[in-house]
Amino acid sequence: MQTNRTFRPVPVGAKAKLLEAAIVMIRSKGFAGTSVDDLCAAAGVTKGAFFHHFATKEALGVAAANFWSDTTGAFFREAPYNWHQDPLDRVMGYIDFRAELMTGPAEGFSCVAGTMVQEAFNTSLAIREACRASIVGNAAMLEADIEEAMALQGVTGVTARSLALYIQAVLQGGFVLAKAIGGADIARESVAHLKRYFEMLFNHPKKQAK
Repeated sequence: MQTNRTFRPVPVGAKAKLLEAAIVMIRSKGFAGTSVDDLCAAAGVTKGAFFHHFATKEALGVAAANFWSDTTGAFFREAPYNWHQDPLDRVMGYIDFRAELMTGPAEGFSCVAGTMVQEAFNTSLAIREACRASIVGNAAMLEADIEEAMALQGVTGVTARSLALYIQAVLQGGFVLAKAIGGADIARESVAHLKRYFEMLFNHPKKQAK
């Protein structure tokens, strides 16, 4: 995951190359720290090509968030944890899978949408909305499985939506800690606590014994 290329197609054409460059550079330098010149140099295209596809840097940011949503969404939909028959196994498998992706430096596994929204939530409504759609959309992919697991296990007092968003909160917080402290260990530790919470909430001794 360090090069950010394991789940996205090889970019072909100026627009695709700019979006790929944006993903890599936003993760490593942040949105504010990434200039149009930086993006063009990394993508190997001219500024004319940039402004042909994106009217402004903000437009590029929105497109990058949408591109991130599309590619990560496809990546997670095809992941092996989806093969489990039991809905709780699918949820726990997702949590395990996210922990497995946390290796190497933070820029290799952190979230583009989470990075951008921390910078632009008060300065660009368009970027904030694109990032909100990405993060909430990822959470929404888990809601049906969580709701089915809650019904099967008799879990009450919480909603599937709130639990799905809580998973995102822990993941995003783990990314921040990895950036602040350095390394993936602290992020994986946060996800381990998240897993233990779900095991206790769903009274899941079979998974605890493994």
